[in-house]
Amino acid sequence: MSSIRAIVVDPNLPEGLGIGEVDRPEPGPKQALIQVEATSLNRGDLLAARVAEAGWRPGHDIAGTVIAEAADGTGPTTGSRVVGLLDSGAWAEQVAAATDRLAELPDAVSFAQASTLPTAGLTAHRAVEKGGSLLGKRVLITGSTGGVGLFAHQLATSSGAFVVGTSRQPRHEAAVRDLGADEVVVGEDLTAARTFGPYDLVVESLGGAALAQAMGMLVPGGMCVSFGWSASAHVELDLREFLAVGGGTLYGLRMYNELLIRPASKDLQLLAEMVADQRLHIPIEAEGGWNNIGDIAHGLMNRSFTGKAVLHLLR
Repeated sequence: MSSIRAIVVDPNLPEGLGIGEVDRPEPGPKQALIQVEATSLNRGDLLAARVAEAGWRPGHDIAGTVIAEAADGTGPTTGSRVVGLLDSGAWAEQVAAATDRLAELPDAVSFAQASTLPTAGLTAHRAVEKGGSLLGKRVLITGSTGGVGLFAHQLATSSGAFVVGTSRQPRHEAAVRDLGADEVVVGEDLTAARTFGPYDLVVESLGGAALAQAMGMLVPGGMCVSFGWSASAHVELDLREFLAVGGGTLYGLRMYNELLIRPASKDLQLLAEMVADQRLHIPIEAEGGWNNIGDIAHGLMNRSFTGKAVLHLLR
């Protein structure tokens, strides 16, 4: 079997990642073979790589060209420019991708832009969607400067919501406001967010004390969507505070469970069209060839920049 190049876990290299030879993918009947042009990095990818065995292949997001369409006739045809989502192993020259996780790209959307959409864009879309109609509603978004937060701000704002964002560091406040936040709470303590609440929807990614505080800021029947725990996975909830505001719903969002409910393809198509129409801005802050994986991964993990990080794959 011939081989291709892919980024693999290598504990001996910076950030534990390097380029190695792997088996060429063999698509199943419902999969298309994609020549990958660009991929984006997510903190979850890098955290998983830190605890994985040598040789494991990280990555979820792909943008590229179909070089062999699915045998069952579904999905994009050969030659189509596409964006898609994989369970893992996306950082490779070629991948086999399920057709219900692929969407064709408008001509106006670059591979770099598209590569940011699958994990961060889909998560933000599904999270904001849980709030229902947001016209005139109040939305709190924690972790605003992360990839999901940056998309969630734009989606909530375009839906007509009054949006409150958060920034751990004062220097990032302006970036959050540029994405449409009406107000920004600076620091890790969310107490000041009460001034602008209560909230119909909270999009929450910090966990720990932030999640506990947010649950006490909901309107009766409000929704808190939790999809991460960058601060802490452990939460101590004061039920007196939670019940005092009439309670609400805590929804745990994990993208791969969401895809069992509804496939990714239509949502990816919607997001790509929003980018093409300039209704969705792609905040790419770090970009380079995949030979730079160590440096870009280091910057992302150390929060050296806001926005998304994109790798271009060199053939």
